[in-house]
Amino acid sequence: MAPKKKGVVEKPILLGRPGNNLKSGIVGLANVGKSTFFQAITRCPLGNPANYPFATIEPEEARVIVPSERFDKLCQLYKPKSEVPAYMTLYDIAGLTKGAHSGEGLGNNFLANIRAVDSIFQVVRCFEDSDIIHINDEVNPAADLEIIHDELRLKDIEFATKHLEGVEKLVKRGGQSLEVKKAKEEVELIKRIIQLLEDGGRIANQKWTQKEVETINSMFLLTAKPCIYLINLSERDYVRKKNKHLLKIKEWVDKFSPGDLIVPISVCLEEKLANMASDEERDAYTKEIGAASALPKIITAMRSKLDLISFFTGGPDEVREWTIRRFYTAPQAAGTIHTDLEKTFILAQVIKYNDLIELGDENSVKSAGKLLQKGKDYFVEDGDILYVKAADGKAR
Repeated sequence: MAPKKKGVVEKPILLGRPGNNLKSGIVGLANVGKSTFFQAITRCPLGNPANYPFATIEPEEARVIVPSERFDKLCQLYKPKSEVPAYMTLYDIAGLTKGAHSGEGLGNNFLANIRAVDSIFQVVRCFEDSDIIHINDEVNPAADLEIIHDELRLKDIEFATKHLEGVEKLVKRGGQSLEVKKAKEEVELIKRIIQLLEDGGRIANQKWTQKEVETINSMFLLTAKPCIYLINLSERDYVRKKNKHLLKIKEWVDKFSPGDLIVPISVCLEEKLANMASDEERDAYTKEIGAASALPKIITAMRSKLDLISFFTGGPDEVREWTIRRFYTAPQAAGTIHTDLEKTFILAQVIKYNDLIELGDENSVKSAGKLLQKGKDYFVEDGDILYVKAADGKAR
């Protein structure tokens, strides 16, 4: 085997599904504000925000534009004929009930739909409203968090146990082959995973080796998905940044989902803003109440959780923001523009976003010696502006 090139960084295996067309699911108990949040963030009439459990049966899907100051500035700079921002795909998933892991309520649908997404926005109800039924007859966010946490863990224990049975059959064959040796290591890992889940832990909140991540990714576990907790407050509590449940929620997340983000949101406020006629009206109202929409933060935070970054292509015809996973090489990034560009990739000319904004135009970047030539082993960085040269043509 040829020695590795000095200074070359190996591409790590990221937890989760490969690729950059990743999807986020909105989950929670019934009647916590999921569908209303979905409508507000996507600005579309999909979803079914009704005042009874299981109003949503099949998951609704929509795309939401990723807020990007860099994209806006590049459009101002290039003044292109076409502007194409980045998007995130969201799913509004049916509400869960206790016992979902064993098929109670719409449990089988709920868990199958979660398994199909790559990350979770978990909506937690922290508002009182006698007109909106709470499925457990009381607003108790910590108890709600516990229900979903337990259902996902219990289903993962079921998945992991079945996976373990299959790997143990291979080990029982015996022998000293590499396949058997690998199976023995996998058995020990799966047993650790099951113990972690039984102790109340989540896969996504632990540190794993690259070899372990490879095995975990093959198991499609529910608790391996990154999660952001959306704390749904009344407009009044959101504006004043106070709610009696917030401390208990933080304590719960610190214990069972350490490191995961808690984002306060008022779904009723977001719905009100979404229904306003213009940006000017929205800006005037948020200025009046002294609180801004939480939606931009929510979208960008989830992209970060999924290890998603952006690169740009720009010119007078089009400015486009492309989404890729972190540690994509230049040929892989080129492949998101067109698959042929990855196969016939020669090199990428790279302009750093800050250099372009500081110097004002591409010619000034070139004159300053800051137009970079990058080859096949270059990991594209967040904010790079690419000009790809390939054997069958060019793309920018």
